[in-house]
Amino acid sequence: CETITCDLSDLSSIPEVVNKIVERPGRIDVVVNNAGINMKKEFTQVTDEDFQKIILTNLTAVFALSREVVKCMIEKEIKGCIINISSMASQYGIPKVIAYTASKSAIEGMTRAMAVELSPKGIRVNCIAPGFIATEMSAKALNNDPERKGKALGRTPMGELGSPSDIGDAAAFLASDAAKYITGVVLPVDGGNSIGF
Repeated sequence: CETITCDLSDLSSIPEVVNKIVERPGRIDVVVNNAGINMKKEFTQVTDEDFQKIILTNLTAVFALSREVVKCMIEKEIKGCIINISSMASQYGIPKVIAYTASKSAIEGMTRAMAVELSPKGIRVNCIAPGFIATEMSAKALNNDPERKGKALGRTPMGELGSPSDIGDAAAFLASDAAKYITGVVLPVDGGNSIGF
């Protein structure tokens, strides 16, 4: 495992980062667009700058990174896979996260459009929509708001938060040959939250 640090909000740095990655093994086979930020704020208090910051990291950077990787995949004739991460926030309204919700809803539409255009070139594009997963980001949203946490767990049939490995396992499946005939899907990994009542 090797790490490269990159500020994805600096769009101009993305092509160089992709080139650095390609130089090492000579190819990129799988991309998981997992970087994301959130902000809990009343709708009327969200500034244009707040909104654009979330959109830049959660949506525009996903597009820019995917575009640069796809250029490499096509050039090297790689049958690749791109996995985007959305959220159950794209499935229904959650208060105080307007920019996050907008970005994740757009990710799902972009996934479908990418899949239609890129699958004929041998590049599958899918999306995972996590439910409430036990992470630092969700802890900030839930631990200081017992009512919200109770509501989240109350409508999750499996009755508990998911773990990051649940998302990792789904990504590993979508990137594997076991999913070689799957493209353009949004896979909820949410303990049933999106179907709960």
